[in-house]
Amino acid sequence: MLRLTVALLLICGTAGAQNSAWTPLGLSGGGGMNTPAVSPADPNEMMVNCDMSGAYISLDGGLNWRMINCSQLRSSTRCRPAFHPTDPKTVYAADGWNGVKVSHDRGVTWTFTGKLPDEPHGEICINPSDPSKIMVGAGDSVFLSTNAGSSWDKCTGPSGYPLAFHFDLSQKNICFAATDAGLWRSSDSGKTWSKLSQGLPDAKILTFAAASHPTAGTMLYCSTPGSAGPNGEYVGGIFSSADRGETWQSAMGAGINKETKAFDEWAMGPVAQYIHIAACDANPQVIWAINTNTGVPAPHHVSAYRSDDAGKTWRSTFQADPRFEKCNVPADYTVTMDRQYYQSVPEPAVDQKNPDHVLLISEGPCYTTIDGGKSWRTGHTRRAQDAADGISRWTCTGLVVTTTWNYYLDPFVPDRHYICYTDLGFAISTDKGQSWAWWPEKGRAPWRNTCYELAFDPSVKGRIFGAFSNVHDIPNDNIISGRHGSTGPGGICVSDDHGINWKTANAGLPLKATTSIILDPRSPVNSRVLYAGQFGGGVWKSADGGKSWMEKNNGLGTEKNRRVNRVILHKDGSLIAVITGRREGRVFMDDGVGLYRSIDGGDHWTQINTTQRLLWLKDITVDPADSKIIYISAANANGDNQGGLYRTVDGGKTWKKLASKGPEHFGAYLSPFHKGWIYMTLTEGAPDCGLWLSKDNGQTWAAMKGLPFANAQRVTFDPKDSTVIYVTTFGGSIWRGPADI
Repeated sequence: MLRLTVALLLICGTAGAQNSAWTPLGLSGGGGMNTPAVSPADPNEMMVNCDMSGAYISLDGGLNWRMINCSQLRSSTRCRPAFHPTDPKTVYAADGWNGVKVSHDRGVTWTFTGKLPDEPHGEICINPSDPSKIMVGAGDSVFLSTNAGSSWDKCTGPSGYPLAFHFDLSQKNICFAATDAGLWRSSDSGKTWSKLSQGLPDAKILTFAAASHPTAGTMLYCSTPGSAGPNGEYVGGIFSSADRGETWQSAMGAGINKETKAFDEWAMGPVAQYIHIAACDANPQVIWAINTNTGVPAPHHVSAYRSDDAGKTWRSTFQADPRFEKCNVPADYTVTMDRQYYQSVPEPAVDQKNPDHVLLISEGPCYTTIDGGKSWRTGHTRRAQDAADGISRWTCTGLVVTTTWNYYLDPFVPDRHYICYTDLGFAISTDKGQSWAWWPEKGRAPWRNTCYELAFDPSVKGRIFGAFSNVHDIPNDNIISGRHGSTGPGGICVSDDHGINWKTANAGLPLKATTSIILDPRSPVNSRVLYAGQFGGGVWKSADGGKSWMEKNNGLGTEKNRRVNRVILHKDGSLIAVITGRREGRVFMDDGVGLYRSIDGGDHWTQINTTQRLLWLKDITVDPADSKIIYISAANANGDNQGGLYRTVDGGKTWKKLASKGPEHFGAYLSPFHKGWIYMTLTEGAPDCGLWLSKDNGQTWAAMKGLPFANAQRVTFDPKDSTVIYVTTFGGSIWRGPADI
């Protein structure tokens, strides 16, 4: 066992060499994961894609993960990767919507296969008997390659949104294709196709799985929407075929959830829907099925059901909520702190050589089983040794799927580090980022979704002010485009114990998303002056340490747009605030958008970018030595190429565009150690790299391609170590890496 462990660590180290200079930090998991895959050639090799552009590979059975460098592969949540059936070094995956790529070195480097006419969908499926034959969905069609992906031919017959495919191992030349519109079979290696429907309801296909064995035969499985029949009975669900699709029978046997009435108010619906199924070539009689819940407690819960007899009987194998009986899943940080499991519908991948070996991923967690679901282990996080304070701490496994806004080192206790999160809110490390504690339930801010910014009292050890909100992703596209709601509450909280417990400091402050908090260090310790920026509320001021707040919006934006997403206080007393974009329909309005300055404590504001009008602003940086030198980043808007980094050296009278490397620039951050060094970040749609460095004050730029994640946001510096930087990201957690290229 020791030899195996050492060997796996050596393999992981070799495969991860490309990113070896960069280390992910923080709570791992925590975001949407899709399209898992397990290698039939090496059961320890797995892949997962996340919904924030990151693709991840594990070489030790899901214990540790490496993010694939974004310059090599971007994630696809719509197309499952495929490992070569016999060569563990070879894997195929969709590169976002750009096409299919192949790697021959366990996912380190990738090259495009032949061109497809549309975005890959469903899955990539390799013929185990002849790996030169591969099927993939693209657009509303199915494509077949007979030369290992060098070229693709459209299959005449299958139509609709592609779901899954199968090459029959028990009878040569037979293959199957499934779309949401139906199932098709080919008996001549994909040249011609016939539709299969006998015994299936006239309904769309939710998912399809098949398994075949040279001696054990072939089984096909599919799922259709479930509903309540005239007498309340379950109609639809999972079907099976033992004759290659000629006839179909219900596979909704005893033991599976067939409820047609919601058990409680938290049910995902009154009828269980089987969104995902998976089968195994090693034993075609084994099928796994994942359901939406009809209630929170078992047996109504979301589970991974397993059948060993093609759906005649089932058993529930997954119960992650410690409040109920037969919990067989170890608690992660959310379950440990909140004492409950938040259910979502996971997606499975089964080892084709072993039906007992399953990878299960979901909206945040990742689990694996090697005993058929009798027990599970976490792949997204691992518990560290608890400290004397009794708070649970967790190590990062590399499966980092979270958005982070700011990273801080405590000014009094440098070993204490803090992360401001979207969705997870807040986390603390007491060992320089080696392990992390999610904030305790009783000590959280009332607006627990997002912490945007912290302000440390320079004279009071442990006192921190925080800007919190139930609106996330400000000022990125989810909010600006209106895909996510932007009117939720937020406010200011204060902690006097290094962020363990938070209490509101909100009197007089509107309950709006609060994005910025500033402390004036020149103000008296017992009556600190604070400034808060609010998305829709403008700027507010407190002269009593947050006990009460006053509106300070004279001249700031307009009635329709006071969407402040950053406020900065310069040492000369100048306040700088940025108001970000507002869209009506698909059109960006210039109403209120801009950069504003106040020289009288917020009593009056003046717009200072009138000579450089921009419609979608992200972040600002003010030179600490001169408040007239300001950097502002912008994104493209209304079809104009406004995306870029801009600078003024005369307080806003004139502006120069320093760089434009992508559609959405986020910010610029000045090295405190090297004069003229500027770090520039891009987020959402960065075509090449999300982090750039200029060593000549913005005249030329070099991409820092060692950072594996494209969507970079802010850069933090360690005041005692000039060799490292910390980078927050939009969907890839925190990365610690070299300050130089």
